[in-house]
This record gives sequence, C-alpha cells and structure tokens, in this order.
Amino acid sequence: MTAKILLTSFDTWLPHQQSNSSDDLLAKISQIKSLPDSLTFLRKLPVDFQLAPNLAIAKINQLQPDTIICCGMAESRQKLTVESCACCESDIRKTAVNLEPLVADLAATEISHEAGKFVCEALYYAVLKHICDSQIAAKCIFVHVPILTTDNADRIIADFLLVMRRLTLASNK
Repeated sequence: MTAKILLTSFDTWLPHQQSNSSDDLLAKISQIKSLPDSLTFLRKLPVDFQLAPNLAIAKINQLQPDTIICCGMAESRQKLTVESCACCESDIRKTAVNLEPLVADLAATEISHEAGKFVCEALYYAVLKHICDSQIAAKCIFVHVPILTTDNADRIIADFLLVMRRLTLASNK
C-alpha cells in the first residue's frame, strides 16, 4: 500500500538567510525518484503564526494524508531534531508517534522537547490539535533541520529518509 505523505517547509524570514534549510532538505527529497510513497510537498510556508497553520490544515483536509512531516529550520542545531511536543500558552500537545524507535541508531538525529517558541511550534501545535479535534488517523511529527553543508547534507538526508520510512511503516501497522 502506498502511503500518502505530506511534507511541509518554511520560507526564509531574516535578511541574511539565503534559503531555509527545511526547504533545502525538501528540495533534495523531491529530486529522489525511487521513493515508494506518494509525497505531497507544501513548500515555503510563510513565516506567519496564522497563515502557515491555516495553509497546512487546508492541505491536510484536502489530501487526507497518512503521515505528516512538518519541517522547520534550526540554525543553531547540528542534528535533525524530532520534536516530541508543541505548546500554546499552557496547553501541550504531544505527538502520538513513539519517537524512540523512530530515531534509534541514527547518528545525525535526536529527539527534542523544545519546539522553539516560534512559528515552527505554532504550526506543529495547530496541526496536532487539528488531528486530535478532527479525529484524523494521520501520524504527525515536526523535524527541525540544521543548516545543510557539504559536511552534513548526506547524513541529514539519509536520516530524514529513514525517519520518513520508519514513520510510514509505523502508520501502516
């Protein structure tokens, strides 16, 4: 069975940014033709606390994906970080995905419990809340992507593909 996967990324928001590493990663993933799943890309979401979640939720409602992987840039991080939860004021939403086996044995990936208090967290929170409120069966994670360099890009891409594959396999169980 082919899984329907929605992948999101953000646009830049600061003048010094040539690109957003989350979108750089998805651009590289989109060039891989041998992936067995049906991938839908919602790239370069605006860095806007209301517009980004609204666009993502509209795409989720239209596509009805099995898996949702939202991606954002984390300039100060060195590894891919899979976020365990998102907060909005005092409300905390946790992903339903068991993250430990998802990142087990991955050298360039770790679990984070701090989604950043910015638009990334607002998007993740809104999507997790929508999934819960609408009783959608989709699995959702948020992945922060470090700046991609010639030294780390291959490892980051390989880990992301493994996370995506493991998440898809977990969704099909």
